[in-house]
Amino acid sequence: MLSGLRIENFAIIHELELEFAPGLNIFTGETGAGKSIILDAIEAVIGGKADSTSIRSGVNRASVEASFTLILQNSAPVLELLKREDLEEEAGTPTLTLSREIRLEGRSTGRINGRGVSLPLMRELGALLIDIHGQSEHLSLLNIRSHLGLLDRYADHPILIDAYRKTYTQMHKVRRELFELRRSEEDALRRADLLNFQVNEISAARVTPGEEEELADERSRLANAESLAALARQAVELLDESTPDSPSVSDLSGQAVQAIASLARMDPAQGALSEQAQLLSDTASELSRSLRAYMETIEPNPRRLEAVEERLELLHTLKRKYGADLNAVLAFEQEALRQLDLIEHAGERIAELEGQESALLLDLSTAALELSSSRQSAAKSLGEAVEQEMHQLSMPGARFAVQMETKLDASGVTLSDGVCVACDDSGIDQVEFLIAPNPGEGLKPLVKIASGGETSRLMLALKEVLARADTIPTLIFDEIDQGIGGRVGFTVGDKLWKLGRSHQVFCVTHLPQLAAFGDRHFRVSKELDDGRTLTRVQILSGEKRVDELALMLGGVTDANRQAAQETLQMARQKAGETPAGSFL
Repeated sequence: MLSGLRIENFAIIHELELEFAPGLNIFTGETGAGKSIILDAIEAVIGGKADSTSIRSGVNRASVEASFTLILQNSAPVLELLKREDLEEEAGTPTLTLSREIRLEGRSTGRINGRGVSLPLMRELGALLIDIHGQSEHLSLLNIRSHLGLLDRYADHPILIDAYRKTYTQMHKVRRELFELRRSEEDALRRADLLNFQVNEISAARVTPGEEEELADERSRLANAESLAALARQAVELLDESTPDSPSVSDLSGQAVQAIASLARMDPAQGALSEQAQLLSDTASELSRSLRAYMETIEPNPRRLEAVEERLELLHTLKRKYGADLNAVLAFEQEALRQLDLIEHAGERIAELEGQESALLLDLSTAALELSSSRQSAAKSLGEAVEQEMHQLSMPGARFAVQMETKLDASGVTLSDGVCVACDDSGIDQVEFLIAPNPGEGLKPLVKIASGGETSRLMLALKEVLARADTIPTLIFDEIDQGIGGRVGFTVGDKLWKLGRSHQVFCVTHLPQLAAFGDRHFRVSKELDDGRTLTRVQILSGEKRVDELALMLGGVTDANRQAAQETLQMARQKAGETPAGSFL
């Protein structure tokens, strides 16, 4: 629900901060005082229209911030949207903040929980939080797509919906696989030829993981055989082949071993030096033997070099075609083999899926008809209930009906008369609310009815009946008392109060009989301050509320104050003791 509202420099409002409670919140005041401006500000903060004309004269920007307390029963759609857009607050936080800033140059920015968002996203979220009924376009019931969901929630048949959707999901999965197989079957021969070629090419190459690195090393040795042999020969000569002018490392290390051995005999404490010297001599001899053995493996082999390079080129070609490395090439081969197997057995799988599709269509038809029958029963009951409510709201000749239609589709489900109709995840029914506000008029789509007080009363009738089904927590009614008198106003007030037990309700009214039902009463007034018109809002209670109702009755006189007190007493008796916002 809407728990707080802060407005700055919006129209004639300089600065205003309001706190709201559950139940029925009433706004009264003289025409032009700013009641509709407050509603305009609320509409702006949930993504409605707002431009530079909304900015108070003399400043360059206006801002509106709204705080919401999320209601457990109705918060699921809001939380899903916040999660989708990564706008969630800390876990367990039950509040939500929306803000809108309008600048003189025409730019407008919106924020959700302090993070900048687009206005379409604000409108999407706002539609889940507030429903405004009056001259505003921000009206969920004028969205035809919402009618089916409202009817289903009114019918309260979740088991039928779940059964239908489970079968529909299974059938959709089967049809998707059938579509892919049939599409593949059309070019199966061409596809099979290509796959066979790819498998044969990879298989013929006899690829071994890791061989590319080994071949690269071998190519390097073969390409540099002469240089490698010369370097090895040079090292052997230095290690093991003496000349009169240049003794070898082996000779020199032998001499060093003898000298250090003699040293150790004279100084036994240096025995470790003798061991190290002997180790150095042995290492030099071992190195020489290893180099000689390496020299025997090195020989120029142009044919082998050519074969290695050809093999590496083949592997490079396979990688270019089938994967980034040899492991990917081998994985491609396995996938191609799998696809060949599917093609080979596609006919069998298609026949199996066609059997499943036929069985699922029968099940889906049964589930769809059961769901549709339940909707038809609920539609009749809903129509009668809404008409009864409208008659009580001074619309005695008004008619309301729920239109249910189906659309022919040869690939859909078969009805009992053999006709095939379209279906989707919601069923076979296309639902739209129809209304005839005045006697003698034909039923017309709800989206085409006139706006104003008549519309607001119709919406009140619908909301009264659909209160349990409607998940939008906050409802705003503007001009709902247009064209009605005190007696009907008392009835409207009673219905708004009852609606306030399951929703938070805001109502702008000029009727004291309606205002008397408010759980909270806000008086909106305007005054001059230093030559500027400003809007003020005061919460009324006790004698001040009695005076306001008396003023609405014609003036603050003893007789009108007495009538106001009697009106309040009648409203209290009619309302009973059910607490405001019992839905929290």
